[in-house]
Amino acid sequence: MDSMNGTDNVQETTTLQIKAFFESAPPLKDAAEIETKLKEFIERNSSSSENGKANRVVCVTSGGTTVPLEKRCVRYIDNFSSGHRGSASTEYFLKAGYSVIFLYRRGTCQPFCRSLPDDPLLECFTSTDDSSIQVDSSHAEVVKRAITKNRSAVNRGFLLKLPFTTIFEYLQTIHKIQSGSGPLDMRLAQVPKMLYVLRNEWAPVAFCISFKLETDTDILLGKADMALKKYKMHMVVANELSTRKEEVIVVTEQEKITVHRDTTQDGADVEDPLIKLVVGRHSAYINHSDA
Repeated sequence: MDSMNGTDNVQETTTLQIKAFFESAPPLKDAAEIETKLKEFIERNSSSSENGKANRVVCVTSGGTTVPLEKRCVRYIDNFSSGHRGSASTEYFLKAGYSVIFLYRRGTCQPFCRSLPDDPLLECFTSTDDSSIQVDSSHAEVVKRAITKNRSAVNRGFLLKLPFTTIFEYLQTIHKIQSGSGPLDMRLAQVPKMLYVLRNEWAPVAFCISFKLETDTDILLGKADMALKKYKMHMVVANELSTRKEEVIVVTEQEKITVHRDTTQDGADVEDPLIKLVVGRHSAYINHSDA
């Protein structure tokens, strides 16, 4: 009984903290427009798809958040996340037939654009002798391919891109996504303090994956295990800073699986085998839930 009371107290305290956070947060700009886009996207993908069945929907959060230190912000806390893993994962989820809500930090990597130069607006164009501007031939095909794939995914209703900058924008958008109706089957999250509420209140039936990044493997796996148990994650993707683009360790209740990038293929991403593993486990989760 004491254990049950302790759990109830933790849940009540956490819920009150989250409520206080949202009440004190600056209002989300374009909230009504975002809510409308989310509702339409989820309804469209829950009603039909090209094969006549509802699509699986995944929410991928990508890039770091800023934390303003003043109301009229001059200083803020930030991190170095480039959004590479989120944008790459989005590409592979789309390839696997999922519809994707891509919640991304402004200015970070975009799906299908990861092979573009760091500053594509300047690097992809050249000036000729007659002062006219044209696309650099070395980048023309890359730019065309990126534009075509991105536009196709958006226009066909398989990709919804929502930008954020601050922690307030990020969490308020996440809250609107999880409060909506529809087949939101999966959630990739990076804010562990919200994971308890995510799993227990916002999306209790969703398949949830979180990410951990550390510089020490022993600390990393310990924290991954903690997140798995404390927040009831279905999977935790553990990243060691220096090797995160070559391999990750997927931690579940039953096992720890090391996923490697295919070094025999040029340009291969570790996200390719990672998302294949996630899709397989997600399918098993759905089948078990339906049984």
